[in-house]
Amino acid sequence: MTSRRTTTDVPFTAQQMFDLVGDVERYPEFLPWCVALRVVDRDISDGAGTLRADMVVAYKVLREKFRSKVTLDPEAHSIDAHYTEGPFSALRTRWRFADYAEGGSNIDFFIEFRFRSMLLHTTATMVFEKAFARMTDAFVARAFEIYGDNGSDGEAAQQ
Repeated sequence: MTSRRTTTDVPFTAQQMFDLVGDVERYPEFLPWCVALRVVDRDISDGAGTLRADMVVAYKVLREKFRSKVTLDPEAHSIDAHYTEGPFSALRTRWRFADYAEGGSNIDFFIEFRFRSMLLHTTATMVFEKAFARMTDAFVARAFEIYGDNGSDGEAAQQ
């Protein structure tokens, strides 16, 4: 199983980052290699609950579609996604957001995966490092785009 974890400090609140990462339907607008995403069903009330989504990722000649169940917990500022269908034998992501007393927050992101096919797993793992490094950066760049430079200027600008 291939896994990675990263933590990043940002000048945005945990709630802002939770809202941004939880808005999965917008991923194709800014997330590298995410070419399509469709929410199949959702059971969400007051920002909490679960949804199932199909994501299509593409990189050069590789193109894969998979389905995940996403659990949103706004009180804990956490988002968990568990793979349910597609080319993986396992896929899990975990986001945690924690506010700092002086402002801003910390993003803790974890991902682990294994493809069913050893050939696909070996090939995908070669590009995984590049994709992983760009993933958190893409969310942070999106936060600056939506919320502005200090986390409060663009709060109302989120769509």
